[in-house]
Amino acid sequence: MTQETRAHDTPLGVAVIGTGRMGADHVRRLTGATRGARVTAVVDVDAGRARAAAALAPGCTPYTDAAAAMTSGDVDAVLIASPGPAHEAALLQALAHDLPVLCEKPLTPDAAAALRVVEAEARLGRRRVQVGFMRRYDEEYRQLKALLDAGGLGRPLMLHCVHRNASTPPGFTDRMLVEDSAVHEIDAARWLLGQEITAVRVLRPAPSPAAPEGLGDPQLVLLETAAGAVVDVEVFVNCGFGYQVRCEAVCERGSVRIGEERGPAVAADGRWGGPVPQDFLTRFRAAYDREVQEWVDATRRGTCTGPSSWDGYAAAAVCEAAVRAQEGGERVEVALAKRPALYDEAG
Repeated sequence: MTQETRAHDTPLGVAVIGTGRMGADHVRRLTGATRGARVTAVVDVDAGRARAAAALAPGCTPYTDAAAAMTSGDVDAVLIASPGPAHEAALLQALAHDLPVLCEKPLTPDAAAALRVVEAEARLGRRRVQVGFMRRYDEEYRQLKALLDAGGLGRPLMLHCVHRNASTPPGFTDRMLVEDSAVHEIDAARWLLGQEITAVRVLRPAPSPAAPEGLGDPQLVLLETAAGAVVDVEVFVNCGFGYQVRCEAVCERGSVRIGEERGPAVAADGRWGGPVPQDFLTRFRAAYDREVQEWVDATRRGTCTGPSSWDGYAAAAVCEAAVRAQEGGERVEVALAKRPALYDEAG
């Protein structure tokens, strides 16, 4: 069923590809918290997991093959939440069928694959892909963006960013510290400043005693932008006490800080304090809800908004430069392809 033939009041039929923690959460979100959409198909190479996810959405059909789901008659759009290495194939299949896509980050794990997606979409002549950089849908980040765009604080000079996780799963690597964690701050910096990142350095202090063997944790990622701003990103993924994401913009005539802990601050027994979120699904739940709802609304209108394939490609290129900087300890410049005109108004 295409957008053109679907009745205006008919819910958008969504196929969710990948039914792990993130995919299952999106199935629940689309089923219970999103207007104008329903999950009509779920896809996972693990047939049992696909059936379990399908049970969360009445009338949903489980598949083990993404192509089969995309060609079914009740799929109007695709949400990709599978592991990153599987994204390129699913994205190219969706574009071949001219299906709108919300793709969880990364667009693809490497810049060359991401550029192939950009080029395939550009050949269509219209945007079909939104990338799941959920920082852009968080209320505080949106307020910060509005303040910077208004210009009252003057030109942004620096961003100070913090990305902390309580702990990492087994097998977490230095490369993943960039590609799975710092990538969010990389995209947020590009979006907040409206500038491409041109160079990267990575500083590595002595590891925390809590860091697993072989993982350099924490690390400090330093970004330079095309207009001369500087961004520092503290990535500390085994801090032990919770999940924290903060950002401070330092401008010519003032500064703005977001990401302070919310909730009641309790003073008792000679101490004061409050709760610290323990994972990203708690901290950014409202942002995920808004992201999916805005994607559904735009898709039903026949448009595509939010982070684009170009944003996914640019983030992948910066991550590749950051991994080289990790390995060599030197400043690494970011090389970007020519931006297609299709993305001039993206984001």
